Amino acid sequence: MIPPRRPFPSARAAPLPFPRAVSGALLAAAVLLSGCQGGLQPPSMLAIGRGQAPSDPAAIQRLAPEGGTASPLIADLAARPFILPQGGTMARLADAILAADPGADAAELGLARLRADAVARNAWPSLTPTLTLDSLAGLAANLVIDQPLLDNGRRKAERARARAEIDLAAVTLAAGRNARIHEGLSLYLTAEQARAQEAISTRATARLSEFHSIVTQRIAGGLSDRTEEQIIAQSLAEMQATLASDRQTRTQALADLAQLTGGQGAADLTGIDRLPPLPAAEALSLLRARAIAARDLAEADITRADALPGLSANARVTEDGVTPGLGLGGVRLGLGSPAILRSAEAIPDLVRRQTAEAEEQAARRRTELQGRLEQLRTRQEQGQTVLARTLENLDLYAEQYRLGRRSLTDLTMQTAAAARLERDQVALAYDAARIELELARDVGALVAGGRL
Repeated sequence: MIPPRRPFPSARAAPLPFPRAVSGALLAAAVLLSGCQGGLQPPSMLAIGRGQAPSDPAAIQRLAPEGGTASPLIADLAARPFILPQGGTMARLADAILAADPGADAAELGLARLRADAVARNAWPSLTPTLTLDSLAGLAANLVIDQPLLDNGRRKAERARARAEIDLAAVTLAAGRNARIHEGLSLYLTAEQARAQEAISTRATARLSEFHSIVTQRIAGGLSDRTEEQIIAQSLAEMQATLASDRQTRTQALADLAQLTGGQGAADLTGIDRLPPLPAAEALSLLRARAIAARDLAEADITRADALPGLSANARVTEDGVTPGLGLGGVRLGLGSPAILRSAEAIPDLVRRQTAEAEEQAARRRTELQGRLEQLRTRQEQGQTVLARTLENLDLYAEQYRLGRRSLTDLTMQTAAAARLERDQVALAYDAARIELELARDVGALVAGGRL
């Protein structure tokens, strides 16, 4: 008699056998590796060191977190001084602009630190647990441990690249915040220039309106013709248009500035601060070029390591025991392999040239801005003398007009010319202030390094 056939166990009904030996090996390996790495810690603590609150994500977004070791580049950025006079109008605006910063660059710096923290542990063995469904609907557990022995410097280059990316993110943070404050202060200078020029246009418009009233009365009395009235009316219309433009420029600049300060208006702030001499610091563009160079060098080392053979020790832990072995791999051979190696060897020369070019461009830009600043100051001094003489001539024209030796048209033209010259003289002071801000922005002096 044929015995009844037992039903084949399904995968859902079958128990999940997990041998005690395998589970013990998994637990021992996990404890061993976690102990070697300082214990199981949350990512936030691994990124900024012990003693920091893992619930504070802003800690790793600061330029130089407390308790951490900063790179020379980040230490340089953190030591940059604040060039705006403390308590001044421009410093107060800078504080408001910085407080309203969305913080995208700071978040990118924190992300770069987390990535670097993960890569910093690439020297430890890697564990790869696997579960395999066998033909009997059971699960077979394996644990593969792999430890590279010869990687041609790849893991070291990966750590160097991660550090370079932190430096690059730090420079981006400093440059972005300095650029944001520079934009806000430039808008403030535009509003202040428009306010100063508006005052000049208002005075000139009032005088030209008086002249137009006088010529209108003369025409009514038959003492003047329409020609003189048309000349004065045209000068008055031009000055009124200039006045309207000044008011519109100021209103728009203040509205744009309010967007950068989070709604805090600057209409009650007046005046500009004279900046002290710039610190002897390298331009942020040069620091950025150096960070990019360090990253490119690390990537070249990774490319070179990928083109060379590597050796690793591995072990497979199963229910039958541990099977050790050696693995030879990591090499990708092809017709282009020699060219890949040569391209990696050419990277150091390229980054040296790029860094030298960035250094030259930074020096040329600083020299150019300083030259323009000196020219503006010279023009401002000379223009002040010319303006004083023009205003004296205007008073003389007014006196001669009262004596009947000058026409009202002559007085009108002289008044309009004096107003234009005074407006140009005011613009020179604000143009010089803009260049000073550009110089400070380029070296990262619009934000104190300790506040980044």
